[in-house]
Amino acid sequence: MSHVGVPRGTVRKRRSLALLTVGVLTIPALAGCSSDSEETSRGVPQDIAPAARDRVADGSTVNWAVDAMPTTLNAFQADADSATTKITGALLPTLFPMDAAGQPKLNPDYLESAKIIEREPKQVVLYKLNQQAVWSDGREIGAPDFVAQWRALSGKDSAFWTARNAGYERIEKIERGADDLQVRVTFAKPYADWRSLFSPLYPKEITGSPETFNDGARTALKNTAGPFQLKSVSKAKGTVTLTRSPRWWGDKAKLDTLVFRAVAPKDRAKALADGTVHITDVDATTADRIALALRDGSNGQPLTHGPGADLTPAAALRSWALANGSDEEQAEIAQAAREKNRKAVAAYGAEQKALRGYAVRKSLEPAYTQLALNGESGPLADDRVRRAVARALDRQELAETVLKPLGLPAKPLGSHLALAGQPGYKDGSGALGDQNAKEAQALLADAGWTQGGAAEKPKDTKAGSEAEKKADKDEADKKKDAEGKADAEDKEGTEKTGAEEKKADKDEAEDKKKADKDEEKADRAAVGSDDSAASRAEGLYIVGQDDKPGAAPVQAPDASTATHALAPSRAAAAQSIALLRQASAVSAVSEDGTAAEAASKATTQDKATAQDKQPGGAAGAYAPLGTAAPAPASVKGPLGKDGKTLTLRFVLPSGPGSQSLRGVGERIAAMLEKIGIGTEITKVPDENYFKDHIASGDYDLALYSWPATAYPATDGRPIYAKPEPATDGSLLVEQNYTRVGTDHIDQLFDQAVAELDEKAARELMKQADARIWAAAGSIPLFQRPQLVAVDKKLANVGAFGFAAPRYQDIGFTDRRAAGSPADRKK
Repeated sequence: MSHVGVPRGTVRKRRSLALLTVGVLTIPALAGCSSDSEETSRGVPQDIAPAARDRVADGSTVNWAVDAMPTTLNAFQADADSATTKITGALLPTLFPMDAAGQPKLNPDYLESAKIIEREPKQVVLYKLNQQAVWSDGREIGAPDFVAQWRALSGKDSAFWTARNAGYERIEKIERGADDLQVRVTFAKPYADWRSLFSPLYPKEITGSPETFNDGARTALKNTAGPFQLKSVSKAKGTVTLTRSPRWWGDKAKLDTLVFRAVAPKDRAKALADGTVHITDVDATTADRIALALRDGSNGQPLTHGPGADLTPAAALRSWALANGSDEEQAEIAQAAREKNRKAVAAYGAEQKALRGYAVRKSLEPAYTQLALNGESGPLADDRVRRAVARALDRQELAETVLKPLGLPAKPLGSHLALAGQPGYKDGSGALGDQNAKEAQALLADAGWTQGGAAEKPKDTKAGSEAEKKADKDEADKKKDAEGKADAEDKEGTEKTGAEEKKADKDEAEDKKKADKDEEKADRAAVGSDDSAASRAEGLYIVGQDDKPGAAPVQAPDASTATHALAPSRAAAAQSIALLRQASAVSAVSEDGTAAEAASKATTQDKATAQDKQPGGAAGAYAPLGTAAPAPASVKGPLGKDGKTLTLRFVLPSGPGSQSLRGVGERIAAMLEKIGIGTEITKVPDENYFKDHIASGDYDLALYSWPATAYPATDGRPIYAKPEPATDGSLLVEQNYTRVGTDHIDQLFDQAVAELDEKAARELMKQADARIWAAAGSIPLFQRPQLVAVDKKLANVGAFGFAAPRYQDIGFTDRRAAGSPADRKK
């Protein structure tokens, strides 16, 4: 998988930061996504060509492509990346790796057991280590390694250069148990995600001091404890080479050597054809090439794709004629072009033939793509506009665009905090509402964005206002300066004329004022005599009687047929409370309950918490007094407000591997255009996409991804935490790059991370997810596809899905292949 703008430290800092993808990402609306029971959707199985170890040959070398050389081998530093994770996974202990269902599972190679043995007065976890577990220097893995890592990552000593890694700060002490194979960890505060700690586990020689922690593990790991050990790191060759560890006590690694090789996404098809890599993430284009190679190899026909495939017979005849014509200059040019094309066709054919030796193994990656809405400022600071954007999206269509052509299940993701197949997954999108263009338009009208609003004057420049008078005076002064002095005669005439004009203007203003009063009286009469002053104060209006640009002609309605819509002032806040109640109801539905019962329960509630009382309307056709009627289903042109059009800046990566991601963005832009929201698509270099735009907040809309986690209470909080103001006036956003959050969401995360009952903790996470949906800062679209090109003779490797690789099981099923060189030519 190719990652665009991925900040260093992606895996650990979300345990890290965002995965900004292009390669594979040819990167309801919320419609049809609600589900009232947990785990109604199964995850897609992994595709790794599993084989029993006795069917896998011993020996050989495998080259595995990574995006770039890792800057550090210390997974807890800010510049650690996906390559760091792959490499350390083969070298260091992971106590609870994720299994195929996305759950943490005890690793028997390192632990005999690990469990909570005390809850009161404090939580105590007892680890019993595998008695064979040793570091590559022969020393037993034990309590000193746990203690050193805790002290380095607790945050108490700023000399350690660490990325944020929650959980270690909750530990009170670590001590030896009944013997050297027992480690007793006591927590100062309860910590539900204790299994996330000490993975990977580094030897005390690395974590024991700031010097060794900061610099000792960046390019070398002298002491390891995995099926492989580090042999060399070559920046010149772009390789990190691992060899089988003689000290490994578990199942012996099948491979002699495992090489991680830096290969740019654009070069991977060639690297596969050359035999310089055996395993690599690929994008849809490369996957299609491999599929075509397999097809073409079986039919024996000439290639119908690649260079020159689109050359028509007429164009070919013209090229031949020019190359053999009497015009020597034209003939030379044509002959050179034909030769260049011939070589390209030959090279492409050779590559296609070599690609027949590979298979594309497919699953869904443990990561999801979202549409991020920056709520810090501008139109999206209004939650009604964010909800309108969300409800304009056809997420099913977007999922099908990316996943259906790959033969993968195309279903929109329904949660921010779990993926389909994981325990606790529940579709919470119902807290926001289904796709509905009319209600999206009504939300925009509620927020003041109307047809013709771009042509209106701002509210502070109404006729007769001080601002307008000042503007008129400034314009007159400029005109007077430009004209210069006039002779006395002209000046006298000008003053006389000016006096007459002022009198005329005054008379005209008085007439207009009187006409306005008469019109206002007529409007009140048209509404009907039954309307009270109180109802008018609450924002009662008649649809179609706003008399604004683009509105229908005003007609006196029949009292029996007039359409009324009640809202803002007090009502808008009430609608917002209703939406949040709906979120609570969705998250509170029991496994054997129904959505209808939850909705009924929500409507009977008479009170709302203080944090629920937020400004902005909820879903529905509501608007304040004077707002134009909702636009028709297909709005012509962007909406406007106070003389400004509703246009959002949509930032997308511009790299060659991100065309599919841009395709998703363009579809979203078209969906928004239908409800009157304009988009300005800005394409930026891949390397600047995250740092200069997402992290800095220089966008309105953006697409990027978050990895899955088995610990949502820990890893999800910094992503959705409410931003806090800094002393310099900026916002402290942690990893919440949408800048949208609430106190209630924070409280639910805090409760869940301290809840030691797993079922209760999951229920709290469902409630938090419903609130995140309602806030409409992040709209999950789909789980990302995982496409991995693998030598067809390799077993136990490919698209792993949630699961961590078992490096010791990877190898060739063909014994002849097992003896082949790493850079064999196809």
